[in-house]
Amino acid sequence: GIEQLETHARRLGVELVKQRQGADAAAVAYDAISHARARGFHVVLVDTAGRMQTDRDLMDEMRKIVRVTQPDLRIFVGDALTGNDAVEQARSFNQEVGIDGSILCKMDADARGGAALSITYVTGKPILFLGTGQAYEDLVEFKPELILRSLLEED
Repeated sequence: GIEQLETHARRLGVELVKQRQGADAAAVAYDAISHARARGFHVVLVDTAGRMQTDRDLMDEMRKIVRVTQPDLRIFVGDALTGNDAVEQARSFNQEVGIDGSILCKMDADARGGAALSITYVTGKPILFLGTGQAYEDLVEFKPELILRSLLEED
């Protein structure tokens, strides 16, 4: 939860804007953007972790966040190991808020990369980065040729 975000923000030396538990998520996102503009920051990450496409209230809240903040980029972050669930989640998120691209984590455990290919196919949007481990350096730019090579290799 928020404690994990606080730990990472502290380690990375970035500011974290948060509100009390239960605060309106769109208002918190709006406050964070206002804070960033006032401080001259050019990037704001709004974490909407824990959204399932089947939870209508959380999806409504995410649409409100997008409407209020008008983000430059909407990035879906999914778990490559969940396979078709990640694909369906990406499809739903794209329909609900229009994603611009995806980041897939746990790619170090997905030998073939089928989720990446399927998510790109169903959303029509690129995979931007892959999470290949637990360290900050393990977020790497997506290179399609690596996935294609793994899909075409014979066992």
